[in-house]
Amino acid sequence: MAKLDHVESPRNDNDPAPKGLRQWPAWLGIGLAALLARLPWPLQRGLGRLVGRFLHALLRDRRHVAERNIALCFPELDAAQQASLVYRSFSELGIGLFEFARAWWGSAEPMRRGLRMEGLEHLEAARAGGRGVIVISGHFTTLEISARLMCDYAPLAGMYRPHDQGAMEWAVKHGRLRYAAQMFTREELRPALKHLKQGGLLWFAPDQDTRRGDSVFVPFFGLPAYSLTSTHQLSRLSGASVIAFAHERRADGGYTLRLSPAFENFPSKDATADTARVMAAIEAMVRKAPAQYLWIHRRFKRQPDGRGKLYE
Repeated sequence: MAKLDHVESPRNDNDPAPKGLRQWPAWLGIGLAALLARLPWPLQRGLGRLVGRFLHALLRDRRHVAERNIALCFPELDAAQQASLVYRSFSELGIGLFEFARAWWGSAEPMRRGLRMEGLEHLEAARAGGRGVIVISGHFTTLEISARLMCDYAPLAGMYRPHDQGAMEWAVKHGRLRYAAQMFTREELRPALKHLKQGGLLWFAPDQDTRRGDSVFVPFFGLPAYSLTSTHQLSRLSGASVIAFAHERRADGGYTLRLSPAFENFPSKDATADTARVMAAIEAMVRKAPAQYLWIHRRFKRQPDGRGKLYE
C-alpha cells in the first residue's frame, strides 16, 4: 500500500540530553529497556505475559482500578468473566511494555510481518485540498507500536504529556522522533495548530481524565466521563478534519490498523456534542479489543455530583 505524501515540518529534536547525578538512575533504566528492546520478539511476548502476571499480583491498587472499571463498563459480564478480562488486560499490558521499548529503541520489523492496514483511503480523502487531519485513538497497550507502524504509511506528528523525569522525557521524545514527523507537548498548542494548518497529520489520544485542559462530562460506556474537548478545539481553530484510528494485536500475533471515514459535520458549534462523538468512537474501539485497553487509569474518578467515590 502506498505511503502518503510528507508535509515538511522541522523536527524538534535538537535539545541536549540532560546530565547530572540525579539523572543516572533514569539513564540506567533507559539503557536496560533499550537492551530488552533488542530481544527476539517471540521471547519478548513470552516475557511480557510473565511480567503482566507479576504486575497483576503486585499492583493491588491498579488491579482494583481495573476491576472497578471493567465492572462498571461491562455489567453484562458475570464475576468470573470480569476477572478473566482483568487478568488478560494485565497480560496484554506486559506485552505492551515490550512493544513500547521496541517502538522507541528497537526494530518494528517483526510487527510489519502480517500487518493489516485498513482504511488508508479515508485518510487520503480527508487530506484532499491540503487539509490537515487530527487522528484520534485511545490509550491501548498497543498505542505506541501502532503509531510507529502507522508512520510507515503516513507522516504522523504526535501530541503528548511530557514526562516529569528529564532523562526519560528526552529518551522517549527522541525515540518517538525516529518515526514521527514531529512531537508536540500539550502546552505547544500554537505550533501544533500551525502543523495542522499546513496540511499535517496530528495524532493523540484524548480519552483520559487529566488535570489540565478544557473538559466536559460525556457518556463513556453509559457513565459520565470527564473528557477533553481538545479534538473539537483543535479542529475548530485549524480547520482540520478528524479520523478515528483503531489498532489491535491479533490472536495470531499480527497487528491490524484501521482508519475510519472522517467525522461528518465536525466540528459543530457544540463542544460537548463533538466530544461525545469522539468518546463514542473510542468506546467502539474498546469493545472490539477490550483486553488491550488501559483499564488501570481512573477514568471515572470525577463525577458530576462531585463525589467521585467509584474507586473506594
